[in-house]
Amino acid sequence: METTDALFRRFEQLNEIGAALSSERDLHRLLEKILLAAKAITHADGGTLYLLSADGRHLQFEIVCTDSLGIALGGTSGQPISGLFHELPLQKADGSPNNHLVAAFAANTGQTVNIPDAYAAEGFDFSGTRAFDQRTGYRSQSFLTVPMKNHEGALIGVLQLLNALDPDSGQVCVFSQADQRLAESLASQAAIVLNNRQLLYQLEALFEGFIQAINVAIDDKSPYTGGHCQRVPELTMMLAQAVNATQEGPLAQVRLSDKDFYELRIAALLHDCGKVTTPVHVVDKATKLQTLHDRIHEVDTRWEVIKRDALVRQWQAIAQGMDAAQAQAQYTAFAAQCDADRDFLRRANIGGERMVEADVQRVRQIGRSYRWQTPSGQEAPLLTGDEMDNLMVRAGTLNTAEREIINHHIVATIKMLQSLPWPQHLQNVPEYAGGHHERMDGTGYPRGLKREQMSWQARIMGIADIFEALTAHDRPYKTGMPLSQALGILQGFKERGHIDPDLYEVFVRQQVYRQYAQVFLAPEQIDC
Repeated sequence: METTDALFRRFEQLNEIGAALSSERDLHRLLEKILLAAKAITHADGGTLYLLSADGRHLQFEIVCTDSLGIALGGTSGQPISGLFHELPLQKADGSPNNHLVAAFAANTGQTVNIPDAYAAEGFDFSGTRAFDQRTGYRSQSFLTVPMKNHEGALIGVLQLLNALDPDSGQVCVFSQADQRLAESLASQAAIVLNNRQLLYQLEALFEGFIQAINVAIDDKSPYTGGHCQRVPELTMMLAQAVNATQEGPLAQVRLSDKDFYELRIAALLHDCGKVTTPVHVVDKATKLQTLHDRIHEVDTRWEVIKRDALVRQWQAIAQGMDAAQAQAQYTAFAAQCDADRDFLRRANIGGERMVEADVQRVRQIGRSYRWQTPSGQEAPLLTGDEMDNLMVRAGTLNTAEREIINHHIVATIKMLQSLPWPQHLQNVPEYAGGHHERMDGTGYPRGLKREQMSWQARIMGIADIFEALTAHDRPYKTGMPLSQALGILQGFKERGHIDPDLYEVFVRQQVYRQYAQVFLAPEQIDC
C-alpha cells in the first residue's frame, strides 16, 4: 500500500505539473506534456491522448507513446500520427452511442473506466488491442481511461493510460484508486488549460482572419498591392529566422522568442493596412499620364489633328502655286518628326527607366513647340501644364503630389494601429509596422527616425518591403527585377544609409533572397 509520504509527493508533483501546463503556449507541446505528466504521476508504461473532433462526432488520436516499445507519435516527436490510427466514432451508424469502445464510452458518459485486465474485461471491444499485441509481442493489461472536461462540463478529449507499473518491482499492476484520483485531477486541470489554449488559438485565428480580410480588401481594390501584402510577411519572417540562426557578428546575440515572432508576423501582415485609404487611380498608376484612364491616347489624338492640319496646309500651298513635290516633302518631313516625337512621349509615359536631363528638356520642348486647334477652334499647346509635369517625372510614374498621397498610407497605418487596444504581447505592432519606410540615416518617413531609434523588427521589415517591391513581377508599371539587379540596388541602399547594414549582411550571407526567390519569383528572375 502506498505510504502517506509517497502520496503527498505525488500531490506535490500534480501541483507542479498544473503550473507547468499553464505556462505552455504551443499546443503540440502542451498535449505532449499532459500525457507525459499523466504517465509519470501514475507510473504508466504507455498512454494515448484523444481530442474531440471539430464536428464533435469523433475522437482523434493526438499523442501515442509506449515506453517499453519505444513508441512516440505526435506532439514534438516529429513522427506523424495521422494515417496510423483511425479516429474513433462516438456514435454508431444508427446514431446510438458507440460505447463498446472504452474511450468512446468515457467520452459519451463522462465516467472514468479503470480496467484491471483488458483480456478479461466484459462489455468492451479490445480486438484492436489484441491485434496490436500480436503484432508487437506486447501484453496490454491494465487500462485507465479518463474523460477530459472543461469548467463548463463540455468534453475536450480523453486521456487513456496503459499498464501501470509497480514502482518497486516494475511489474504490470492495476491502476490504484489513488492513481485514478490523481489522473482525474490532472485531466480536469489539463482540460481547462487546453480549453483556454484552444480559445486563445480561435481568437488568434479570428484576428488573423480579420487581418487577411483587410488585405483581401486591398487586393480587390488593387491587385498590384494585394500580392505585396502577402509576400512581405513571408520575407520578413524568413529574414527574422535567419537573424535568429546567426552565430557570429553584431547580430549573434539577437534572439527572438516565439512571442516575438508572432508579434512581428502580425505587424508584417498589417504593415500596409493604411492603403485602404489610398485612391485606386494612384495605387494603380501604370503610366505617367494615367488617371482614371491613360491620357496618352488624348495626346495621340492631338498628334493626328496636328498632322491633319499640316496636310491641309500642304494642299493649300500647292493651290497657291508651291511646287507639289516641295510641298509634299515638307509635309513628309514634318509628319516623320511628329511620329518620332509622339513615339518618344509614349516611351516617356511608361516611366520604366530614370529620365536623363536631356529627355526632360525634350518633353518640355515638344509640349511647347507643337500647337493644335481644339474643337472650339482655339489654338493650344500640344501638352497641358499638368501633362507636361507628369511626363517629366524623372523616376516611376508618380508626380510629387501623388507620391505624397502614396506616402500617406504609412501615416494612416500608424493612426489605425495606434487606435487599437493591443494586448501586452502585441504592444509593439504599431512601431514595427509603422517604421518600414524609415531610413537608417534619418531621411525616411513619416517620422525621420534614425537607426538607433528603431527596433530590429522594424529594420527587418524595411528590407523585406524594399526587396519585395524590387522583385515583384505583378506591378503594372514594371517587370520584376532579376536577383542580381535587386541585390545590387539593395547594396546601394546599404551604402547610402537607407537600410541596416548588419541585416543586409545576414540577408546576403545566409541567402535569404534565394530562399524567397524559390517560392515567389519567376524562374527567369533567379540569375544568381
